[in-house]
Amino acid sequence: MASPQDPADMPTGRMMQLSPLVARVLAPNPSPFTYTGTQTYLVGTGTLAVIDPGPDDPDHLAALMAAVDGRPVLAILCTHTHRDHSPAARPLGVMTGAPVIGCAPLTLDDDGPRADAAFDADYRPDRILTDAEQVAGPDWTLEAVATPGHTSNHLCFALPQERALFTGDHVMGWSTSVISPPDGDMSAYMRSMQRLADRDDVIYYPAHGDPVESPQRLVRGMMGHRKQREGQIVRFLRRHGDSAIPDMVAAMYKGVDPRLYPAAGRSVLAHLIDLDGRGVAAPAGDGRWRIV
Repeated sequence: MASPQDPADMPTGRMMQLSPLVARVLAPNPSPFTYTGTQTYLVGTGTLAVIDPGPDDPDHLAALMAAVDGRPVLAILCTHTHRDHSPAARPLGVMTGAPVIGCAPLTLDDDGPRADAAFDADYRPDRILTDAEQVAGPDWTLEAVATPGHTSNHLCFALPQERALFTGDHVMGWSTSVISPPDGDMSAYMRSMQRLADRDDVIYYPAHGDPVESPQRLVRGMMGHRKQREGQIVRFLRRHGDSAIPDMVAAMYKGVDPRLYPAAGRSVLAHLIDLDGRGVAAPAGDGRWRIV
């Protein structure tokens, strides 16, 4: 992974060229969950695609239109429908005349802690991409790579001309993703991570954080981290007996910003649901869990 981002190197509202075919515009929505903000990517030189247009923020939309600079936009693509990713798709489509393409809509209520990134119930794509479907411009091709786990409708987009992958929230450049049930699914997430580990991409462009320049190494590390966390949960339950998730979080996430404890609890719940499905753990009543 590249070195951590210096906030001075991440100005909002300014297009930054990252490669011959990829530019970035940072939305003004930093938070404990979005890091410096949501990164919208422009792909192409003459005719463009826009990936993850971000929040429906007038300043961000104005910055995107300035970055487009009159060039035709062939497609607006969304990796998933959390509110920091897809709401600007429709107004940007009106401004550019481009269709909204990408992940399927999802209106499932989310009882997790990410109030800043709940699902965008107004998302209505003009075309839904399934795994391996493509959108192409004169000098670029974007291929959908289905990666459920963070959300059930999550897609990554591969750019074969540069062996790059736009990873949305599935792989981020600053933190692991929150897996928040009921839509977030740890089993699906791990399968999706293995799929990325088996690919030959040379760089990831995540929606939050630095470009990832050693992607397979990072993916393997993240998978190892999840297995370590699973092991911690199993050992905690064996040591302490029937236990509630907040007790597990307090023990396992020492040194983490307490504002992130609710999100950590959702990921612990996702691990427990996965362990339940594999016959390792089970609910014990009153919000507690036990080893089977």
